[in-house]
Amino acid sequence: MVRGPGAAPTPRALDVRASGRRTLAALPAIVQIVVAVTASYSIAHYGLGHAVPLLAVTITISSLGLARDARPKVVLENAVGILIGIALSEVMLLVLGKGLWQVAVVLLVVLAVARFASPSAGFAAAAATQAMLVMLLPDPDGGPFVRSIDGAVGGAVALAVTAIVPRDPIRLVRLDARMLFAELAAAFAALVAALRTDDVRRADEALRRLRSTQPLLDDWASTLESAVSISRLSPFLRSRLPYLRQQQELRQDVDLAVRNLRVIARRIDTAVGDGRDRLGLADVLESTGRAVAVLGESVDDVERVPVARDALSAVAARLDPAVVAPGAPVTESMVVLMMRPLVIDLLMATGLDHAEARRRLADV
Repeated sequence: MVRGPGAAPTPRALDVRASGRRTLAALPAIVQIVVAVTASYSIAHYGLGHAVPLLAVTITISSLGLARDARPKVVLENAVGILIGIALSEVMLLVLGKGLWQVAVVLLVVLAVARFASPSAGFAAAAATQAMLVMLLPDPDGGPFVRSIDGAVGGAVALAVTAIVPRDPIRLVRLDARMLFAELAAAFAALVAALRTDDVRRADEALRRLRSTQPLLDDWASTLESAVSISRLSPFLRSRLPYLRQQQELRQDVDLAVRNLRVIARRIDTAVGDGRDRLGLADVLESTGRAVAVLGESVDDVERVPVARDALSAVAARLDPAVVAPGAPVTESMVVLMMRPLVIDLLMATGLDHAEARRRLADV
């Protein structure tokens, strides 16, 4: 049935598998938030005698959240910013009193201050929400600034729980890396198939996949930065810092390699479809793809790094246009030459320095 231009969009079917993966990935964060809220409520209610420590609970949730970036610095910034919004609204409440125009003035001031303090729109919205709770809810027992005390409790608990009950950042780092390397494996397979069968559609697929890897690389970088920050603070994760720093170096070199591979894929995409034999180039790309797959396995098993280095060294020793594509036109020889910086980046991802990686290339 043809849909008219004014027809409502068809609802997207629920992807149960993707929803399940998303829920499982969020479980550590959910447990962390539940533990933190329980602690902040207990401290404010049972320890300080506050009957309804609403802001202690809401600030704890707002400070931690379900975002992947749970760095202590981010948690602290969120907590302090929201706490400033609460304290500011309590001062203005004492000076101005309650009413419609007072709500408008407080909201204006808190939004402006929050926007000045942080570039995050969500941060400003959270601070304004807490300020409105101060303005609209009945005054608590205990006098002024009880809610600010609750907010301080919530922020302190959120920061403490970040270190004491971390979100298993190592697992998230490995998950992000696996997703990236799985996409690279599919891209290499599509490129090899395009060269073997002279199929432009497979080359287009490879290029599309490689262009879609940037968000995966960005997620991996964000998760690593968060994991390093948490591990510096948490006594339970400090021993993992060397592994995480090695992963940061790996991600940086893989990022450079993927950028080179996108250029190569673009060149192949414009070349195939003319009926030429490119089996030699397909073979060397296939070998490179296998080596990259082994490099991806090193995220879980560092013993795979030397295996990946040996496989990449074997590819590097073949990267001579006269060997890979003898008698090929200049455009095809250029692809072989473009693979040389790609393989250098990958060799550096295995721990070699730039000079040693270059020495493993074939003389041209």
